[in-house]
Formats: sequence, C-alpha cells, structure tokens
Amino acid sequence: MFVLIKAAFNQGFNTFVYVFYTQAAACLLLVPIAVLRERENIKSMSFRLLFKLFLCALLGNTFSINLLDVALKYTSATVQSTISNSKPVVTFFLALLLRMEVVKLRSSHGIAKVTGIVLCLAGVLVVAFFTGPALSPVNHHRAFHASHTSSDLTSRVTWIKGTFLKLLGDITWSLWIIFQAALLKEYPNRMLVTVTQCVFSTAQTFVVAVVAERDMTRWKLGLDISLLSILYTSFVVSGVSNYLIVWCMEMKGPVFLAIWFPLCFVLTMFCSSFFLGEVIHVGSILGGIFLTAGLYSVLWAKSKETMVEPCTEVNMTESAQEEEEERKPEENQRKVREEHEDDVPASAVEQV
Repeated sequence: MFVLIKAAFNQGFNTFVYVFYTQAAACLLLVPIAVLRERENIKSMSFRLLFKLFLCALLGNTFSINLLDVALKYTSATVQSTISNSKPVVTFFLALLLRMEVVKLRSSHGIAKVTGIVLCLAGVLVVAFFTGPALSPVNHHRAFHASHTSSDLTSRVTWIKGTFLKLLGDITWSLWIIFQAALLKEYPNRMLVTVTQCVFSTAQTFVVAVVAERDMTRWKLGLDISLLSILYTSFVVSGVSNYLIVWCMEMKGPVFLAIWFPLCFVLTMFCSSFFLGEVIHVGSILGGIFLTAGLYSVLWAKSKETMVEPCTEVNMTESAQEEEEERKPEENQRKVREEHEDDVPASAVEQV
C-alpha cells in the first residue's frame, strides 16, 4: 500500500483528492453489506451516537489519513512504514496520560514500558535528523515512473516536516482507536460503527478536497497507477486486510498481531527500493531498529503484565478460600458455646 500510494503521489496526484476517492470506494464496498446485514439495527442509532461517530470520523479518517498522506508525499514509503511501528507505543502512552493504563516503575514490566517509549522517541528523532550513508537501490530500473522523484528533490526541512507530520498522524490515529474503543462499549455493533464513520468521512474528505484542489481536471482518473492504488487501498486493504486483522486478533489477540508490525518495515523497504528506486539511508534503518526495539519492549511488558495479573487473582482467591476454611472451625466452636450457654439456664429452671 505504501509503495502504490507513493507512486501515485510521485506522478503528481493530489493527496486530498486521493483520500476522498479511497473513502468513497470503501463506501461502495461496505454500505451494501451493512444494508443487507444490519437493516433493522440502523433505526436504533440515536442522534447523539451519530454525532459521536461524526467526530470520530473527522479525527480518525479525515484528519489522520490526510496528515499521513501528506507526510508520505514529503518523505518516502520506507519512512512511513518505519514510523508505523510507533503506533502501539503511542497508543499506550496516550492511554497512560488518560489514566487507562498504569506503570509500576518498581517492576520489570513497568521499566520495560518506559524504555519502549524512550526508544520509540529516539527512533523518530534519528529518522528525522540523521540521514547517514545511502544504500544502492535493489533495482535501478523503476517499475513506476514518476514525473518527479521526491527522494532526490526533497529538501531536509521538508523531510523533517514530513517525519513529524507522520508522527502527528499516528498520534491522531491512536486517539481515534482509544475513543472508538469507548464508543464500541456504548454501541457494540462493529459493522454499523465502521460503515457510518466511512460515510461521514467520505463527505468530510470531499469538502477538504474541493477546498484544496479546485481544478477539476486534476480529479480525473485514468488507467494508471493512481487508479490501481485507489482500488488496492479501498478493496484489498480496507476490505480483505482489515477482515484478516480482526480474525487474527480474535484468534491470537492484539499482542500477537502487533509482533508482526516490523515485518511491514522490512518488506516496504525492499519494495520501495525495487519498484520506486528509492534510496535507502542508514538513518532510516537505524531509526527503524530503535522503533522496533521500543515496540517489542512495550509488547513484552504487556504480555508479562497479563501473565502476572491472572496469577495474583488466583493467589488472592486461594488465600481467601484458605482464610474462609480457617474461620469455619472457629465459627463452629463459637456456635457450640452459644448453644451450651443457652441450654444451661433451661436446665437450671427445670431443677427449680
């Protein structure tokens, strides 16, 4: 996906128009399915819920995706894939600020969480400010020809701007994940929540695209890489890939899913070099190593934390059961004494 989108932008396609087309194509895929499956549940959606979904779509789809695509235009596919490893770490950090997560600095997993955040920040700074020696492209003959190559003409200031725009887009995306998790607790219908946000974001991105690109001749789609990129992003990524992600999370959990994120960085680096002829710098690889280390540090801490919590719950349950068993003989003895004291006055009366 990163390689195809970057190829479309290299040919001069407007980023804001691109986002609108992808959202509209996703709507064409999802709306008929939602109407067939959730026809009766649509009436249960209140105006308040629709307003919350409108704000979520504005944050997670319209604002976040436009930021990420502008950042991709300013940098490279490798950088975008590299910094994507920070998403779980950024989400955890925001959950920590919102008091949805707790860090115990005296424990090993608490130290690992903080270390992961520091390594993640170090990786972003390395990607932004350290270029390093350039590596020769895998394939000097590009599969996707560009009207201008951003890897050659991008200035240093633009590169730094694009890197931090990518980080800001990931922060916005992480906020959207947190808010959507809370929203799904209120209305646990994933299909309607997803489709409604897609419809809202299509309208929102259309307004943004009209304001950003008023020359309607640049909206035209031809049989080129731009059309292929839109279809691939809308149907394969938004459709097939997201379904496989949900299936994987249900089978193995979110930690297992996040473990494979760095593989995307490796594959994107190879594909961008092979298909786009992008020059890979040592700084991007070094930053990717820091970001991957930060990701695995947080994931290790979370896995240890989930292992410790059930153990403590079991221990607390066992200790409570032991205390209850210890109290039983004492309670039985007390009952016997009380019964004996009640019997003594009765026998005395009989004697009198």
